Amino acid sequence: MSAAAVRSALLLAFAVAFGSGTATAQEAGANTGRAPPPQDAPPVAAPRAGGRPVATPLGDGPWELATERERIRVTVVTKGLDHPWGMAFLPDGGMLVTERPGRLRVVRNGVLDPTPIAGLPPIRSAVIGGLLDVALHPRFEQNRLIYFAYSKPDPQKDFLATTAVARARWDGGTTLVDVKDVFVADSWYSSEIAGTNNRCCGQGPADGSYGSRIVFDADGLLYVTIGDRNWGEKAQDPSSHMGKIVRIRDDGTIPADNPFVGKEGYKPDLYTTGHRNPLGLTIHPVTHELWSTEFGPRGGDELNRIQAGKNYGWILVTEGQHYNGEPTARGKNSVPGMEDPVLFWVPSINPGNLAFYEGDKFPAWRGDLLMAAMSRSLLRASFDAAGRPVGQERMLTELQQRLRDIRQGPDGLIYLLTDETAGAMLRIEPAK
Repeated sequence: MSAAAVRSALLLAFAVAFGSGTATAQEAGANTGRAPPPQDAPPVAAPRAGGRPVATPLGDGPWELATERERIRVTVVTKGLDHPWGMAFLPDGGMLVTERPGRLRVVRNGVLDPTPIAGLPPIRSAVIGGLLDVALHPRFEQNRLIYFAYSKPDPQKDFLATTAVARARWDGGTTLVDVKDVFVADSWYSSEIAGTNNRCCGQGPADGSYGSRIVFDADGLLYVTIGDRNWGEKAQDPSSHMGKIVRIRDDGTIPADNPFVGKEGYKPDLYTTGHRNPLGLTIHPVTHELWSTEFGPRGGDELNRIQAGKNYGWILVTEGQHYNGEPTARGKNSVPGMEDPVLFWVPSINPGNLAFYEGDKFPAWRGDLLMAAMSRSLLRASFDAAGRPVGQERMLTELQQRLRDIRQGPDGLIYLLTDETAGAMLRIEPAK
């Protein structure tokens, strides 16, 4: 492949992955290696102006849409968000929302407070870094603690950054207090380093692939996804946080039963290894298993069931293709010592966050996986009694919006964030 061809392939792939791109018809029709492909027609790609994709403006709605199992109504909760990334439901019915450029917002009674919450630490907002996920402490009503993941810049060199998780106290007012990092990844990286580390495979910019999703389990332990920062070789290095999922206590200390505690050469907070850019994380509400979605390179996006101590293969194993055409070191799947995904997509589907639906508003979806996708769709996957995927459906393609986050609300309805400069929060409810 010529140098020009490699550059063209990289630019196309990065445009889709980093938010300036639009899913092509091929990407929108992504097939899977573990279940039947979606049957609906792919959306039409957005028009292009001057060679750049033009985002399709979101209308005011509502939209009544037919799906395979449910007829749904999609409404706009609020607009006015800039690349919203994560959301958390408050006990009083409000919602916290992060914006990637570095703002924390609150929505009350369907109205976005025009003034962001103050008190955030310095954040490096570049490419797809910035303010990322947010979660409430399991005892939030008692201690008022919130947690947020972000791209943390070095105090002296702001181009040098890593993934961090901070804890803060919020009384519902205008400012966070007692802000403190509880986790700072050993993943300090920059374009300067990327230019000298002899990475393989035509990997992307240093400000890509931060992760990061955060979720608490029933025991109050916190899981954090950390991307490989486009230095995929580090995903197989147990002395680095790059390309890992970690498990810590709410104060940042390390549980004694973490799978690598006491193992020479391994960071003790590691829970799993071998990830590229895990952008979705959830705990199944019935089985309590941890599940994650993950960006592949050119194809090879994954849905994984996360198990303690397992290696998920990247950069040695992938169903996708490296950007510069280099062969994958150890193949596509069924490699001893490496976990295969439950689902994968070739071409890419660009997965965001995920949720397993267990509410009462959509009985035909109960037990199904719902996954936000930045290929401008919402994916639903169903499973048999043994937990094997048996079917998929692509929904909301009519809206032509990149979808970043999805949550089941306390009301049993489904909430989404659109990953657009003119971003929005959407709600899915049964059609009337």
